[in-house]
Amino acid sequence: QVQLVESGGGLVQPGGSLRLSCAASGSILSIGIMGWYRQAPGKQRELVASITSGGSTYYADSVKGRFTISRDNAKNTVYLQMNSLKPEDTAVYFCKFGVKVTMIRPLSDYWGQGTQVTVSS
Repeated sequence: QVQLVESGGGLVQPGGSLRLSCAASGSILSIGIMGWYRQAPGKQRELVASITSGGSTYYADSVKGRFTISRDNAKNTVYLQMNSLKPEDTAVYFCKFGVKVTMIRPLSDYWGQGTQVTVSS
């Protein structure tokens, strides 16, 4: 069983910063892509940023230059540093990992429970 636990969400004023963390625990052989998604009320869940095991990153256009994704493979943890936050960044943020739990089975996706980020004055 693999569990992902997120932390770091909260209420912040426009222009402020937050740092999200997501740590995986359980029976983990390896982790491939780590990603952050978000879902605002009435909208579909969207990919915000992702990072491969080799460190290659992807960012949605809406967050480029403001958000930075990083990972600590030794801790099975991914981070999302969010700067210059805007009201439109308000959403529930979810992490997703591609996890290999055995040599035989392929990677499977695991999701965190979500953490609320609210940007408001």
